[in-house]
Amino acid sequence: MTSAADPAAAGDRRNASDVAGVIVLAACAIWSLVTAGAHDGRPEGVLLAILAVAAGYASGRILGALLPVAAPCAGALAGLGLAVTAPHTTPGPQITSPLGHSGATAALLILSAGAACCAAWAARPLVLRFALRLLAAGIVVTAAVLGSTTGVVLCTGVLLCSLAAARMRRRALGLAGLALTTALVTGTTWAIAENVLPDGLTAALEGPLTQHRVLLWRDALHLAREYPALGAGPGRYGELGPTVTQSLLPDGKPHSAPLQQAAEQGVIGVALLAAVFCWVLYALWRTRRPTPIALTAGAALTALAVVASVGNALSFTTVTAGAGLLAGFATSRPLSEEVPELIVDTGGVPPATAFSRDAGD
Repeated sequence: MTSAADPAAAGDRRNASDVAGVIVLAACAIWSLVTAGAHDGRPEGVLLAILAVAAGYASGRILGALLPVAAPCAGALAGLGLAVTAPHTTPGPQITSPLGHSGATAALLILSAGAACCAAWAARPLVLRFALRLLAAGIVVTAAVLGSTTGVVLCTGVLLCSLAAARMRRRALGLAGLALTTALVTGTTWAIAENVLPDGLTAALEGPLTQHRVLLWRDALHLAREYPALGAGPGRYGELGPTVTQSLLPDGKPHSAPLQQAAEQGVIGVALLAAVFCWVLYALWRTRRPTPIALTAGAALTALAVVASVGNALSFTTVTAGAGLLAGFATSRPLSEEVPELIVDTGGVPPATAFSRDAGD
């Protein structure tokens, strides 16, 4: 268990995760410039996404320290407002791909649900905690009203994971499970693109994904094989992918973040994308915030990774900034010490165990 009497060690751990984040994000920016220079690519979109994550993370750290309850609550309401008022959520025929703009809507709802649940765990009065959980439940209902099946399923998953997080004795175990989930979804996406799954399973998965999306993924894999080291260059998938050029409304995206990285930035780009996610999980493991907050944020960011694996949600600046903001909230250090007050709210687990970083640390 992390000792409150050892602030120097806790500070060293926090500094280590911060340094790791700076190194990983800087490497992502540098590599995008390298690959762009090699193949006349356009790295502006990648650089904007990196800047959004960094700015969101820094803002979350600051606001989470000053307003540990109000800041994530405001973030949840802001994300909910963006999802509801976005032009593509209005009634009418949708001619864009299913997980294009709708994927961004689902991502915003997921991040909003995660922020609301984090605010609930940070709140001490039971009435306020209950109200914030009602807000999270309301976000699930909103996803249903907007017709986002993905949002309903994943927001519900985030809410349930948040409620179950109080019973987790070891934070590392929960975070490892989230990492495994992300790896399985990414691997399945890759297997569908490679067409190596059994025919029946492939047909069942292609139904909700659409054949058009699978063709986009296969184009991305073709480019990844043709340019394995440096990729085709940031922003060049839309020029080289035959399926995109035949689309009525091409957006130049393969609708899968890992496959887009493989196609445009090669195997090193994929490794850097994975490194960013691993850094976030590492920061959540090292944070001194209560374990339920860390696991709730981890669950929301894992759900976002699932959406990004089969859609282009990370192409939207509001989503990448929101992801950084949520990670910042969960890794901030509030000016007032957080002390769990009620055993009943931790599912009967003693607070010292339920809210520690790791029972064996």
